[in-house]
This record gives sequence, structure tokens and C-alpha cells, in this order.
Amino acid sequence: MAYAQTCAAHGRACQNAVGILEITFTEIDVRVKFKIHISCLFGGRVYIQLMSHYTDNLTQLGGGNAVASDPALAVLERVPNPHSDVDYVARFTAPEFTSLCPVTGQPDFAHLVIDYVPGDWLVESKSLKLFLTSFRNHGAFHEDCTIYIAKRLKDLLDPRWLRIGGFWYPRGGIPIDVFWQTGEAPKGVYVPDFGVPTYRGRG
Repeated sequence: MAYAQTCAAHGRACQNAVGILEITFTEIDVRVKFKIHISCLFGGRVYIQLMSHYTDNLTQLGGGNAVASDPALAVLERVPNPHSDVDYVARFTAPEFTSLCPVTGQPDFAHLVIDYVPGDWLVESKSLKLFLTSFRNHGAFHEDCTIYIAKRLKDLLDPRWLRIGGFWYPRGGIPIDVFWQTGEAPKGVYVPDFGVPTYRGRG
């Protein structure tokens, strides 16, 4: 760790510390000590947040990729939103979403776009990926899949706003697009277009 000035808080350890200082921290005191050293470096108070603050309760990130046999069994996880003081849109796009027709068992394909304005929570992206993948052996109509996904996210996150667009590729010659949102987006927040054109034939 490089220092450009004397660290009054640590005396000899940081005296004339122009160069590299190697510091070994335990998990217990890492935040406190690191915060003091970095604050000395920058000449002011520095905020330090351990990643464990966000990841301690996660069970899937960094682990295996087991996919639940049914969406109802899939575990969606959340992490704290570090910028809950402002309104912004987070977008997830799943261009190869797959489920099964509940009648014929044939695969259905969709391009999903999920937008939400977080409150206190963000959805953990790996758990979302595994949740969406769990639909590949699940039989349900287009509308059911789309709305179920949105409701699960709404219940998990309690977002300030959420919407979903399900753009289903045609089967039987008829494409189905499904849209749902929780209400009006917060005033002043930028909400981009879905970016997915409506289905067109040769006309």
C-alpha cells in the first residue's frame, strides 16, 4: 500500500511512508484498520464496506449451478442496494428464455426484458439466471410465465417500480407479447424503451 504522507494515527508504522506498506488484516478488524490507513492516505475520512455485507446470506453465488426442477422451487436471492438514496433503473434481458407449452409439451421461446427501480434491495443476478432457467422444463402459458416472474421479483425486492416485457416468438403463426408493471415509474427517472420491435411478417 503506497503512502504519500506521515500517518499520525500509526506513528512509526507509517512514518515517512512513501512506498509500499504491507498490512495483514484479520476478518474481524479489516474494516477498522483499513479505513484508518486509507483515510490517512487521502487526508480525509474514507468509507469502507466489506463485501461480506452483501454476500454473507447468498447461497448460490460462487457455488454450483444446480437448476431447480420447477420455478416454484427456485431460490431468488437479494443483496442490499448501495444507492438506495437515488432512483435509477436496473435492466435484465433474457433473450433466450425457454418454457414448455402446457398442452403439447413443445418448447416456447421468449425475449424477456425486466426493468425495476430498486428500493433497499437488488436481485442477485446468478439466482435470477437459475430461476429463469428453471422454466425450461415447466409447462405454462406465455402470460402465466411472464406475470409469475414479475410477481416473484416484486415480492422479493419490494421495488419502487417494476415492469416486465415478455416478447414471445410465434408458434402457430401468432406471436404473443405480454406486458405488466406495478404502476407509474417514479417522477424524473429515465426509463428506456424496451428496445424490442413488435413482430413483423414480410409486410
